[in-house]
Parts: sequence; structure tokens; C-alpha cells
Amino acid sequence: MTQPGSPQIPLDHASRAEMFNKDSSRVDWHDETLWFVRAKRDRAVKQLPEWESLREAASTIKLNVLDNLHDYLLEFERQAQANGAVVHWAETAEDHNRIVHKIIADAGVTRIVKSKSMLTEECHLNDFLEQQGIDVVDTDLGERIVQLAGEPPSHIVLPCIHWKKEEIGELFAKHLGTTPGSSDPGYLTASARVHLRTHFLTSKVALTGVNFAVAETGEVVVCTNEGNADLGVQLADVHIACMGIEKIIPKRRHLGVFLRLLARSATGQPITTYSSHFRRPRPGQQMHIVLVDNGRTKRLSQPDFRGALKCIRCGACMNTCPVYRRSGGHSYHHAVAGPIGAILAPGLDAKEFGDLPFASTLCGSCSFVCPVKIDIHNQLYKWRQVIVKEGYVTNSKKTGMKLMAGVLSRPWLYTSGGKTGRWLMRVFPWLVNNKFNPWYKQREMPPPPSISFQRWYKENKS
Repeated sequence: MTQPGSPQIPLDHASRAEMFNKDSSRVDWHDETLWFVRAKRDRAVKQLPEWESLREAASTIKLNVLDNLHDYLLEFERQAQANGAVVHWAETAEDHNRIVHKIIADAGVTRIVKSKSMLTEECHLNDFLEQQGIDVVDTDLGERIVQLAGEPPSHIVLPCIHWKKEEIGELFAKHLGTTPGSSDPGYLTASARVHLRTHFLTSKVALTGVNFAVAETGEVVVCTNEGNADLGVQLADVHIACMGIEKIIPKRRHLGVFLRLLARSATGQPITTYSSHFRRPRPGQQMHIVLVDNGRTKRLSQPDFRGALKCIRCGACMNTCPVYRRSGGHSYHHAVAGPIGAILAPGLDAKEFGDLPFASTLCGSCSFVCPVKIDIHNQLYKWRQVIVKEGYVTNSKKTGMKLMAGVLSRPWLYTSGGKTGRWLMRVFPWLVNNKFNPWYKQREMPPPPSISFQRWYKENKS
């Protein structure tokens, strides 16, 4: 991502991040805004003495789901069908898109309203439906902004976090006819409300995502701050709920654990403004639930990576990640960006997304804030090993890794190399302080230490 509205170019993370970093003021603002959200999360967490117990409970519930996913899915299907919903199973993204299109076609409409759904972003549903002549109107305000701009969202909770209010004013003036030059959030939001209200009132089909699906009751729960999912579903004749199969939780009483964790982790709120339960269609309405695999059962079979399926899409790992904050969501070239995206995407295509696990400092902050205790930084490290072994890295990285392995496996070579390096940095600093050193491009190199850490440790360990 370069500037809002610019076309996407098929580049790796490093290249896209470099494009994003050309606008240093935007990078600083993006970084500070996301850290502000992370700080709100910390304040909200401190108000709950039982926070760590909630995290442990959520993690345990999710692990139980993964161990018994087959049974919970069948229980959910039975209960949902008993409630009057129609349940569909989709093995791939293409299957999901075809099922959704058939439901829309059977309803005889060419326009639908849609609330936020990262699953449909993963499946590229909007593009598919538009190719079939179906107009999709995203009703989440952030999603609508990036849709009008012809972009995918850059954050799973804050889709247009990379846009400034002045730019949104220009976009709305072009598409919604607002006053040119206006950047007042209240005015722009009111204009968007008027614009979207017409679509709500005239759409016969509403599509939503799913935050949680309760096996015990066959209901789905959708969490929003704008109420757009509620309005769309209540006014429509057909409700389509699309969900990944990992969104199952066993019992309704477990919702209390996840709802307390979700909003606090995402935005620092005690709870989302709307936590909407959809259990059965109203009289005369159709309710369709599409259960999607799309690589999830494959991930379930991988002991090192199955834990990623615990994710509840709060975005906390993005808000804390120093790499995401300063490289932008579009640099990840996948529907889900940031640390969680960097461990989910390779599971779909290790070759295409092999660069993403390397877009990390492995600092562990992502794992620290994860409300369901996913070991994200460990999985990033393990994905790097898989990707290197499978040969999905550049020749330069292969060569560099082999050289480093050779040095690090020979203590005498490591020690003498460090001594030589410190001497060269003192006597010939230009050998490292030049444009050919990627580290020097973004930072000043520190002065070389007078002694090695090993020597310092031996002298001071007592």
C-alpha cells in the first residue's frame, strides 16, 4: 500500500513496506494511532483482576473445540436445522462463493448488504459476486470507505485505519456528494448513514460474518459497534451467515468468557456496543449458515500450527506489533494482516505467503496480548523453518542462512568473526555505514562495543 486508493502491486512484504514507508508522516501517525489503541487495551485489562484466568479459560475452551471439532460441528448443524436455518458446507473458498451466489440468485436480487466479515475477504467474495452481476454494499463504515476506494481492509477491526479524515472527506465528496474539503467526522458519518440507509431499506438479502457459533443452541453471534448487522438482517428477507468452522464454541455460557475478552483486546471497550444473537429466522424469512473449511482441517492436523485456529479476530496482535504498525496492513498481501495473518496465510499457500513469517522481530508482544493465548511468535519461528526447508525463500536468503548456520555452529569462528567485525567498525565505519547495508537505510548504526558479550559475561557473572 502506498497511498489510499492506489492500485495494489504483487510484491512481497518488504517491498510493500518500503513503499508505505516513503510517506514518513503517515507511518508515524499510523504507528501512534495503533499504539493508542494498544494502550486502551492495557487500561481495560488492568480493570479485571481475573484477566489471566479468563485468557486461560478461553484457551482451554478453544483447545477442547479443536480436539472435538467434528462432534461440535454436527451438534451445531442439528440444532441450527431444528431452529429453521439451512446449513451449507463449503470445503473451499470457491465452494463458499458458489453457495452464496446461488442463495442470492434464488432470491432473485442483484444487490445485497453485507456487514463486516473477514471470511468473505479471505474468499474474495465481493469480487466474485461482482463478476456475477451482484452489487455488494459493505455497511460497516470502515469497510464502506475502503470499498469506495477500491481497496481491501488493512486491519481486521479497523479496516480504514490507514486513512486520514481529510482523505475520507475527499473520497465522500467524490462518491457521496458531500461538501468538498469537509473533514468533520460527525458530518461525514451522518452523510454515510444517509447513504447506507437507502441500501438497508431496499435490500432483500443481508450477509453477515460470525464471531461465535454455539453448538449447544445452533445460534450465531455477531459483534458490532454500529448495529449494521442487526439492521441489515431485520429488514431483509434472507439472512446469510458465513463462518469458518473454527468459530464454534460448545455452550452458550461460554460466551461470557469470550465477550469479556474480545472488545477489551480489540479496542479497549468493556464490551461491543451490539452483541447480536441470531438463532432462528423470523416468520417468512430464510436463514442460511455457510460453514467453511478452506484449509482449516489441514491446519488442524498440524500440531505446531493448529493453535492458530483459536483466533477470535480481535486484532490485538496487530495493534502491538512494531512491524505491522510501521509497515501497514496492505504490506501483508493477505486478507488477515499482522502477526496472526503471518501464521494463517502460509497455511493456505506457503509459497505465495512465505515472506510473511519473516515480517517479525519475534519479540513476543503478539503472544503476550493474545486473549486466547496463541503462541504466535513461536509459530512464526516454526513457519520460517518450514518455508526454508521447502525452498520458498530467495536465493540470497538461502545463502545468508547457510553462512550464518556455518558461523553459529562453530564457536571459534563466531568469536573471531565478532572480534574482526568490531575492529572493522571502529577503523573503517564506512564498511557498514553505507546504502548497501539494509539496516543502515532506516537507522544509525550503534558504536561498536569495546569487548564481546561473552568476555563481559565471564568478567561480571559473579
